[in-house]
Amino acid sequence: MGKAWWNRMKLLTWDLPLMQPEGDGREDDKAASVTAYLLDWGQEEEKKRPAVIICPGGGYWRHSPREGEPIAMEYLAMGCHAFILQYTVRPGSFPEGLLELALLVAQIRERSQEWKVDSDKIVVSGFSAGGHLACSLGVFWNREFVYGPIGRKAEEIRPDGMILCYPVITSGIYCHEGSFKNLLGDQAANHEKRRLVSLEKQAGPHTPKVFMWHTFTDETVPVQNALLFADALVKNGVNLEFHLFPSGGHGLSLAREDTGNGQENLVEPRCQCWINLAGEWIKNL
Repeated sequence: MGKAWWNRMKLLTWDLPLMQPEGDGREDDKAASVTAYLLDWGQEEEKKRPAVIICPGGGYWRHSPREGEPIAMEYLAMGCHAFILQYTVRPGSFPEGLLELALLVAQIRERSQEWKVDSDKIVVSGFSAGGHLACSLGVFWNREFVYGPIGRKAEEIRPDGMILCYPVITSGIYCHEGSFKNLLGDQAANHEKRRLVSLEKQAGPHTPKVFMWHTFTDETVPVQNALLFADALVKNGVNLEFHLFPSGGHGLSLAREDTGNGQENLVEPRCQCWINLAGEWIKNL
């Protein structure tokens, strides 16, 4: 029997360049950072594996640790490389975090041979506001305002799939207003900006395949966010696997005791299967 996966893993960390606009004047920003968990390090085996980039939630003002490393450990156990992106949040604003995610996809694709990544299976996975970020790349990867500033081509930053977990999607009547205020800053009341980041309005045939789940009883990010996006995907012929669970609050992560921080409302047995369903989806991507 071969070594356990944790004995064949290499941990890498690095910072991404700040993507704030010229003359922004902010001095308190920290660079976005990446933590990479790479399997098969030092092995002669040439097997290439999927890569999953994890974008934790946090309303675009923080990053939830419950939606970071615990998720990475699950994907590693499934045989995927995992990357956690600590993207720019408030006082940063759109599209800074999006440019960082786009750059990370390009970096992974560029180093796919060295890191033994299947360059056709680079998946972005996000939770809540992190789901909005992941989804933003899925709908905007072919737009010049995303690939141009980082000096890349559209095809270099395109994700091959998205795993969206109780995602923030719409800036309309079912929106999570706090996320959009943090994302847009002083432009939060700008109608054109709000329409741009209302992602059900940006989906099209170019959008990559999607795995998505939500709960019917989510009172923080209403289930209509997922339903609106699912409707847009179906109308545009985009392949979708969608799971709507009957109960469960917001921010479930793995919906287990080990990610519940002692809070009963963050443990939901009916939802615990989502991570295995996502793993099967990746295999068939």
